[in-house]
Amino acid sequence: MVTELYERIQEGLEEKQKEITEFLETAPETEKEVCLGDDEKCVETHLHVIETSLEKIDDKTLGICVVCHGYVDAGLLQMDYTAAVCLDHYSEEERRRLESELELSQVVQRALLPQRMPQIRGVELAAFSRPSEIIGGDYFDFFQFRDGSHGLVIADVSGHGVSAGMLMSSLQMAIRTMAPETDSPAEVLERINRFYIHNIHFTTFVTVFLARFDPVTRTLTYVNAGHNPPAVRRRVNANIIWLKPTAPAIGLAEDFHARMESIGFLEGDSLLLYTDGVTEVMNISNEEFGQKRLAELVQQHAERPASDLLQAVLQALSVFGNNRPLVDDVTMVALKISG
Repeated sequence: MVTELYERIQEGLEEKQKEITEFLETAPETEKEVCLGDDEKCVETHLHVIETSLEKIDDKTLGICVVCHGYVDAGLLQMDYTAAVCLDHYSEEERRRLESELELSQVVQRALLPQRMPQIRGVELAAFSRPSEIIGGDYFDFFQFRDGSHGLVIADVSGHGVSAGMLMSSLQMAIRTMAPETDSPAEVLERINRFYIHNIHFTTFVTVFLARFDPVTRTLTYVNAGHNPPAVRRRVNANIIWLKPTAPAIGLAEDFHARMESIGFLEGDSLLLYTDGVTEVMNISNEEFGQKRLAELVQQHAERPASDLLQAVLQALSVFGNNRPLVDDVTMVALKISG
């Protein structure tokens, strides 16, 4: 049993190590800047932890309790491969926290709840998602925080297909479970990163834009964890503001610190969230669609309903890509303050 567990952990860690290393070696500098946020060294620390854990597997010291020198519980080791203390040695507070995490581990495996478009007074909402394969790795959702304020999220897992879709399903359940317990997007993402970072079943990373919208003050408080910067269009001066990353992507940083920022909206202002399947559509000359073209579309359709903007972007992508099949998932959420 112990041998099989070690083999599963080793396989997961090697896949995780490969995914992150390939990303660091092949991703364009602009993409790495987005995914890693302000701390480029955070992923190096995580790779060091993975390498150290693989070495411990080789010398059969992984999962040995530093107190009694026996093996830690197998379930605990699967949830956190760095675990080095038996459950019997945990304090009461640590045990309660672990029980909470274990409960969450069970919750995120349940079936998805159906998505529902919220009705927010004075706000127009529109959303679109189309996978490049049968099952996609993009995700968007709406929910509520503890104080009743509206939550919205868009996320993109590295890769696509069945495994990416399953990961997004667990992420949706995790967010829907945690958000009603807090009013802080940062707290939600910090907990999710802690839950996934040492989990042997989590072998890739996810970019997430998670926000809390207060319709009374028209304020959006958000954390951008390595996701493509959403576009905010101001009606007053017609400026485009990009909501740049404030934290690294989930699953990349050993020490994850999410910085929250806020932005206020006025009547006529609009917000467009999107995944990289939008900006990375290629034409026959291998040129990307890019943020500049997307910004032009946001400007051109600023006075139109939110749904019209999404349709305009989809049509532009089709023309730009010469009507070729998608190579990545495409997901967008548009929000407009209507008064």
